[in-house]
Amino acid sequence: MKDGRTGRPRGFDEGAALEAAMRVFWTHGYEGATLADLTKAMGINRSSLYAAFGDKEALFRSVIARYRQGPMQYIRQALAQPTLRKVVENLLYETVEFLATPGNPRGCLSLQGALACGAGGALAQQALVEWRKKGEAAFKKRFLQAQKDGELDPSFNAGDFARFLSSLMAGLGVQAANGAARAEMMRIVDITLQLMSGQQVW
Repeated sequence: MKDGRTGRPRGFDEGAALEAAMRVFWTHGYEGATLADLTKAMGINRSSLYAAFGDKEALFRSVIARYRQGPMQYIRQALAQPTLRKVVENLLYETVEFLATPGNPRGCLSLQGALACGAGGALAQQALVEWRKKGEAAFKKRFLQAQKDGELDPSFNAGDFARFLSSLMAGLGVQAANGAARAEMMRIVDITLQLMSGQQVW
């Protein structure tokens, strides 16, 4: 990868640097992650950071994209499952597996990245709001398809179901941040699926 300002090849692995920045933001949040934290983790100086990624906000947006394409890719895979039940089971169980992965910071970047921000972090906070809304829209689209396929009652509100599932996944993230073990989160999912079956969601 070349430096856009000088045309010279960059002397660092941009992907590895972005991965390191992602873990800093994931651990400390947008405002809690200082430039000193970021450059140290990324193994570059400030001028290299600005040249490759722009300012802190631009770097955060790049991190969001990497997080979505990397750790969060299981969501796209779950939505591609052939039946509604498999979609929901995969979303919930894989969320637990993701949250319980050893070595990952606790919780989810999409929630903890910029929940509590001052004016300086407003744009980063908005970026996460937009990301979460896109996720809900993707859920709704899949549930509308399930209605067309006859898997979900046409009277069932697909948008509400999308918000419910997003809220449950976010709640699992909070449980993980609180220190809940994998087995404890799995039991939450089991109860949810049992309740859905009792209410004949499918």
